[in-house]
Amino acid sequence: MQRDRLAVFTVFALNGLALGSWASRTPALAAQVHAAPGVFGLALLGASVGMLAAASVSGRIIERLGARAVVAGSTALAAASLVLVGFAPDVPLLAGALLVIGASVGLLDVAMNVAAVAVERRAGKPLMPVFHAGFSFGALAGSLAAGLAAAHGWSPGRHLTVAAVVAVAVLLLVIRAVPGSRPEHSEEGTPSRAPIRRPVLWLLAAVALCSAIAEGASSDWSALLMSVERGVGQGAAALAFAGFQLVMALTRLAGTYAQRRFGPARCLAAGSVLAAVGLLAAATIPVAAVGYAGFALAGAGLAASFPMALSLAGDAGKRGDGTGGEREIGFVTAIAYTGFLAGPPIVGGIAQVTDYGMAFGFVAVVAALILPAALGARRARDREEAALTVES
Repeated sequence: MQRDRLAVFTVFALNGLALGSWASRTPALAAQVHAAPGVFGLALLGASVGMLAAASVSGRIIERLGARAVVAGSTALAAASLVLVGFAPDVPLLAGALLVIGASVGLLDVAMNVAAVAVERRAGKPLMPVFHAGFSFGALAGSLAAGLAAAHGWSPGRHLTVAAVVAVAVLLLVIRAVPGSRPEHSEEGTPSRAPIRRPVLWLLAAVALCSAIAEGASSDWSALLMSVERGVGQGAAALAFAGFQLVMALTRLAGTYAQRRFGPARCLAAGSVLAAVGLLAAATIPVAAVGYAGFALAGAGLAASFPMALSLAGDAGKRGDGTGGEREIGFVTAIAYTGFLAGPPIVGGIAQVTDYGMAFGFVAVVAALILPAALGARRARDREEAALTVES
C-alpha cells in the first residue's frame, strides 16, 4: 500500500477509534455526570448537532486551507475534546464537550473523504470503500479497547486520555503523507452551479441519507429488536450489532473490486436490494437466527452506499486541473448527517406506537429507496456531461 493510501486509511481508522472509544463508555459517562436516561440523551444530541453544523461549512474551509491542514487540526481538536468528555463532571459540560467533538469529527469526516478522493484520482481506481473499512475497523478496535478499559476499572477520563494520546501520536506519524496541501485552483472545468442547484448532488445526498438512516437504526436498535421481539439475552442480542459492523467492514474491503467490475450504480442498486431484504427478514420472520442473518446481510448491502456516494460527489465536483470536490462532498455529507440525527428517533417513535418489527419494516423501505436514487443520480450525471459537451 502506498504511503498516501496508508495515511488516509489510518486517518479513517483514527476517526472510527475516537467514536468507538467514547460511545462505548456511555454507561460510565452517564453515571459520572449523574444523568437520567432522558437528560443524558439530550447531552448526546450535542455530538450530532456539532457534526451537522461543522459539515455544512466544511467544504469551503477545506477549499481554503486544504484537506491536510483540516485533517490535522480537526483530529487534534477531537483528541482534546475526548479528554474533556472523559473528565466532564456534570451534564452541561459533557454536552459542551460532545458538541466540540461532534464539530471536530464533522470537519474531519469531510476532510478525510476529500483526501481519499485525491488518492483515488492519483491511483486511477476506486478506493473509497476500502478507506471506509478503515473507519469500521477503527470503531471496532475502539469498542474492544473500551471494553478492556471498563473491565479493568479504568475511569472514562483515564481511558479517553490514553486514547487521545495514541490518536495524536499516530496522526503525527502519517500526516505528512495525507494529500491535500492548500490547493491552487484553476478555473478550468469548474462546475458552473452551486451544489444546491445540481440534481445529481441531491440524488447522491439521498443515497447517503437513506444509508445513514438504515445504518444508524441498525446500530442503535438491532439489539433491542433481538432482545424484545426475538427473546434472546442482552449479551446475545449485542451480537446482532457486532455482526452488522463486522460484515460491513469486510464487505468494504472488497468494494474496490466490485466497483471496478460492475460500476458504482450497479453496486449501489444491488446493495440496496440486499439491505432491504435483510432488514425485512429481520423485521418479519420471528426466528432469532434469521434476525442475525438479516442484520449481517444489511451490513453487506449498506457497506458501499455511503462511501460510493461521497466518491461520486467528489467526482461530480472535479475540475479540469484535477482538484475540486470539497464543496460537493461537504454538501452530501451535511445532508447525510441529518439521517444519523433524525433516523434513530424516528425509528424509536415508530417502535413506541407499534413494535420493533414495524419499525425495521420502515427501515427496510428506506434502504430500498437507495436503488432509485442511485439510478437517478447516474442519469442526472449523464445529462450534465451531455450538456457540457454541447456547450463546448
